[in-house]
Parts: sequence; structure tokens; C-alpha cells
Amino acid sequence: MKTIQFFAAAVLTAITFSACSSDDDGPELINEEEVITTMTVTLTPTGTSTGVVTLTSRDEDGDGPNAPEITVSGPLAVNTTYDGAVIFLNETETPEENITLEVEEEGEEHQVFYQFANALGLQFSYTDEDNSGNPIGLEFTLTTTDAAQGNFTVTLRHEPDKAATGVAAGDITNAGGETDFTATFSVTVE
Repeated sequence: MKTIQFFAAAVLTAITFSACSSDDDGPELINEEEVITTMTVTLTPTGTSTGVVTLTSRDEDGDGPNAPEITVSGPLAVNTTYDGAVIFLNETETPEENITLEVEEEGEEHQVFYQFANALGLQFSYTDEDNSGNPIGLEFTLTTTDAAQGNFTVTLRHEPDKAATGVAAGDITNAGGETDFTATFSVTVE
């Protein structure tokens, strides 16, 4: 009889604990990876709408065999400060999907990094931030100095370690995470 009472108590306990399981919170949300086909960086001279420079990378086949189409609308001007903005699009859909909004909403999980050759003599700073006060990189300022030419690389990183050394200042070296999109542009300052 004691065995039956013990068995009944064990079954009742198992039912009680399974009823309180955290499985009742619903299915875990899966954040699907975004499809990004196009990145456009717009550099607008501060205080004017003339002399805008756009850098665009369009890769409609993603990891496919075709190289991305890279365009730079013109040279940057010497000794000029630019207000910068970047947008990310998925042009495989009609109408195109603006991924920038998702990057902004998930700002703590994303950061855009801007790397350039020292020879370009550019000065860079972020002008936006996530809810924790760390940069996202969708908006920034860029200041040119002397005439120069070199590469300018823009990288969208997913889940970087924003607390790592140098990351908040835009150094991708210790950022970790995964690259969602990257492109390198040949830039001239004249």
C-alpha cells in the first residue's frame, strides 16, 4: 500500500512540476538573418546640400558568382566635414525592404564600422547610439583634410562585443560577432 501511495505522490509531483514548466511561455522567437543586397552611404557636406557623395554596393546574388556592383558618385572635397548616413536594402523583394529600420530597432545587436586607409587622413565619429549609449553607426560625421586616395570599407556587424576595447570608437579589431554586409570603396579626396 505504501508503494502505491509513494508512486501516486511521485506522479502528482511530476504533473505539478511539468505544469509550472517555462515551456508555457510560448515558442522561442527566432530572429531570422536579414537578406541585404544593397548598401548606400550618403555623405552630405555639413550646412549645404551640394557636393553630396554616395557610395553604393549592390550584390543581387549575395554569395553567388557575380561580383557586387560598386559605385562612387564622385570625389570628396578637401577640408570638409560630411554628415554621413547609411541604409541597407533587400532588393530581392518588391517593393524593396528597408533593413535599416530593423538594424536601428535592434541597435544593441548591430554596429556599422568604417575603416579607411591612413593615407586618406579622414577623421570619423559616430553621431547615433543604441539604448545603452553605444554607437550603432547608421549616422556619423566624416572630416577630410588633404588631397588623398585610398580604400574606405564599411561593415555591418551583428552582435559585436560593444564593451570590447576600441569598439565604441569604431575599431572592428576586437568586435567579434558576424558580418552581415561589407563593401570596400576606392575614394578620392581632392
